Amino acid sequence: MPEHSKETHLFEKITSLLKSLRNGVSEKWKRTLPVGDYFVDRWEKARELGFGKGASIYDSAIVIGDVKVGEESWIGPNVMLDGSGGLEIGSWCSISAGVQVYSHDSVKWALSGGKAGMDRKPTKIGSRCYIGPNVVVAKGVIIGEGTVVGANSVVLEDIPANSKAFGNPCKVHSYLNE
Repeated sequence: MPEHSKETHLFEKITSLLKSLRNGVSEKWKRTLPVGDYFVDRWEKARELGFGKGASIYDSAIVIGDVKVGEESWIGPNVMLDGSGGLEIGSWCSISAGVQVYSHDSVKWALSGGKAGMDRKPTKIGSRCYIGPNVVVAKGVIIGEGTVVGANSVVLEDIPANSKAFGNPCKVHSYLNE
């Protein structure tokens, strides 16, 4: 069998498998996903990363450095978890699509023309937090337990436990009942 025919046959098999997986997910969940998410088990990926029992992470999420995630936390699609300075996310958290959480920045490095190093500082999100879509959390920030951070917020300072915060820059607007 010529090489081209083998490639064509393999391509047709992969395409058929992908179509079958897409149809199954569409029927069950009424959604479509990036290709990688059809082939990667989110819970298995979380286990391989050492995350807590029952945690899940989409294949499209990027994980760098030392990242710890507690039990039953959900890490959505297109999330960036930068643990190069240490990152901890508690249990029962929902980290929505497009969230970026950093534990370093390269400001001094860039301004010095590479002479200064990266600034690193641990970042922490407590248990039972909801981080809305497209939130950016800067290095060194601590978000307390039971906190809601609204969509598109830029979190530059610590957020106390049991609060509702949003905005750019993110500010506390109310407190939640425990």
